[in-house]
Amino acid sequence: PTGLGAAWRLEELGFSDWLLIEKEQQAGGLAASVTDEKGFTWDLGGHVQFSHYEYFDRLMDILLGTDGWLYHERESWVWIRDRFVPYPFQMNIRRLPREELKKCLAGLVRLYKNPPTSPPRNFSEWIDATFGEGIAEVFLRPYNFKVWAYPLEMLGYSWVGERVAVVDLERVLSNLIDERDDVSWGPNNKFRFPTFGGTGAVWRACAARLPKQKLYFGHAVQHIDHEHHRLTLSNGEQIEYGMLLSSIPLTELVRLGGLEHRFPEVNKLAYSSTHIFGIGLRGAPREELATKCWMYFPESNCPFYRVTVFSNYSPNNVPDITRYWSLMAEVSESPYKKVPPTPEARIEEVIQGMLATRLIESKDDIVDTWYCRLPFGYPTPTLERDEVIYRVLPELEKLDIYSRGRFGAWRYEVSNQDHSLMQGVEWVDRILSGGEELTLWHPEIVNRTHRPISKPTS
Repeated sequence: PTGLGAAWRLEELGFSDWLLIEKEQQAGGLAASVTDEKGFTWDLGGHVQFSHYEYFDRLMDILLGTDGWLYHERESWVWIRDRFVPYPFQMNIRRLPREELKKCLAGLVRLYKNPPTSPPRNFSEWIDATFGEGIAEVFLRPYNFKVWAYPLEMLGYSWVGERVAVVDLERVLSNLIDERDDVSWGPNNKFRFPTFGGTGAVWRACAARLPKQKLYFGHAVQHIDHEHHRLTLSNGEQIEYGMLLSSIPLTELVRLGGLEHRFPEVNKLAYSSTHIFGIGLRGAPREELATKCWMYFPESNCPFYRVTVFSNYSPNNVPDITRYWSLMAEVSESPYKKVPPTPEARIEEVIQGMLATRLIESKDDIVDTWYCRLPFGYPTPTLERDEVIYRVLPELEKLDIYSRGRFGAWRYEVSNQDHSLMQGVEWVDRILSGGEELTLWHPEIVNRTHRPISKPTS
């Protein structure tokens, strides 16, 4: 999305001297989609379309048209203690078993009576200082380790912003007394999804509207000669450039440029890999899953941290919605969190987890399994991250290399599809007309508000 956003903006402004190089055979990067041999469509992770930008929304309408989208009210849940609790969990603890509800409330009361007197040193301490020991122990600690795959003491918390709902004791008590579910929080409480082709349909449509001769798919960059402004590709071809916008992971960019000696601190950057599992099933989801979008799983009886009822996003994500439905699961991996050694063992572990959490009733209902591993899944916001990117990115610019995007900038808080595209757009505006790159350098501004998604009326 970053490269496509830059390319789109360059064309929009009438600047034609550019080339987009992509190592895969299709557009989309981590936002691509796959239709497997049995006709099930899968995304490379749990993607939904919501936006912080008018520019992004207009482009989405252009690319797929107003009829190319399905519109959804978010239904996200936490499966915990053999029950579903609405998301955000911390607003809906009334659904917990009595003893754990008491534990969560006691932690909040203690926190309000004795608030912290010094700022947290890491994400772990931030959780305790914001939610209290009960909610931390029951949900936030186990869940966040499952997602990030790193000890929470290693993470900073500057990225949190809109990503985590802070807790309001008065609101929690009100929900408890009124027996009310509190589900509207967050920028993605309404979202849209392509009618056909999964999330990747957006980026394939974008590439299809760009000049074909300027898109170079299927060739990876093997070496960057920054002194002579020359790229060497996997087919041996060499391409000269004036400026280089790169969405290659920053660590890989430094290696490809032979710049390890100049930027040794990039070794402090951490990331997790993501394993995506598609499970195609016969029949229809049981009533409890019939309208759910995605679910979070903090407990140890399953390997996944999130599962999406992917057929609920679009009926065209399965070969025949009258006969099939689908689930898509995500599992994280890092040096601190291992996964089984073979794909077959990983798939079986996920299936057993789905049985244990009652997502599926029988293995006999499974008609399709699909699996892929994303080596770079989540850019981890470690304590050292900001120090690294605030030094390395400006220094690379002195070499006419601009590292942007989910892993190019390594900023999780601005790494959604809209953020990534806008990093490319804003880079073009900066280079051509001196505009400011707000998304990259000021996440607190661009994430302050979001644009509501609503279905167009005829």
